[in-house]
Amino acid sequence: MKLKDISKEELESMNYDDIAFLILSEEKKEMKINDLFKRICDVLELDDSVFESQIADFFEIMSTDKRFTMLEDGSWDLRINHSQKLVMDEDEDDEEELIEEDDDDEEEEEEEDIFYDGNPDDDDAEDDLKDLVVIDDEETNE
Repeated sequence: MKLKDISKEELESMNYDDIAFLILSEEKKEMKINDLFKRICDVLELDDSVFESQIADFFEIMSTDKRFTMLEDGSWDLRINHSQKLVMDEDEDDEEELIEEDDDDEEEEEEEDIFYDGNPDDDDAEDDLKDLVVIDDEETNE
């Protein structure tokens, strides 16, 4: 459907985002938000006061409508014109898994040694306890 083939009454009943979709489809180029909304106002024969009072609302509409995308330079275009490249490097995934596994091992070691207050490599730990004597309460009362 072309914008010029739509009657004024039909255009007036359309939402701004639907008109923006038609404009961007026909133009086949990205546009700044101000230029795009100005074009919508021209098509609908709206005055500058409407442009000024509703540009923020139009920006919000464009931001939430999944048919549109805002580009790095701030211009807007149809999302279908811009494919998102998803590159998955299997080697990186393997490295992440290895890192996660290593983290799990460290956590287990920490949990095992949670009540130990010395160096786990210290073999003298048993020697420190060899002279330990446990005294019963009954023995101290005598």
